[in-house]
Amino acid sequence: MTNPKIRRLFILAHLWLAGLLAPAFLLVAISGGLYLLGNGGDFKSEPVSLPVGAALDFESPTLETDVRELLNAAEINQKFEYIRNRGTVIQLRPTSRPHLEFRQTDDGLTAIRKVPDFQGTLMELHKGHGPSWFKFYQKLVALGLIGVVFGGILVGFLAKAYRRQTSIAVVIGSLIFVFLAFFS
Repeated sequence: MTNPKIRRLFILAHLWLAGLLAPAFLLVAISGGLYLLGNGGDFKSEPVSLPVGAALDFESPTLETDVRELLNAAEINQKFEYIRNRGTVIQLRPTSRPHLEFRQTDDGLTAIRKVPDFQGTLMELHKGHGPSWFKFYQKLVALGLIGVVFGGILVGFLAKAYRRQTSIAVVIGSLIFVFLAFFS
């Protein structure tokens, strides 16, 4: 027999954790679902003028400083937290809001301002390309989701009336996951 006070405490903790994290769970479910349905979001692109002869060495250990100096020299107001370097293209992140993308071409360095639509913003946040604080929040949400799932299962096992249903649901859910992930 389980102490009813302990069970109530687990239920309360499970409900609070689920409630506090519900917006993040919905973000992932909605953006991921729309992506799987073919709507990954769009970015409006517009060229950005750079000074004649502007150059960046994407291999430079001082790339971030070099980018900031180029932006200042070109009088381009663009805040960014970090750079994603893909060899011939760099993105100023976060990309969940308007950002710049620099590209090395045969004609020299080019810059494009990319502005995500709402779904594009959701997808960038979903993929972890948002602001640093939001990325930290997402890590906490991941841990919280584990807590919500195991807490819900634990609450189900602690109530004698729900043990069988909880066991059946966990087994069926696990079998469906394994089959679809590894055998379909």
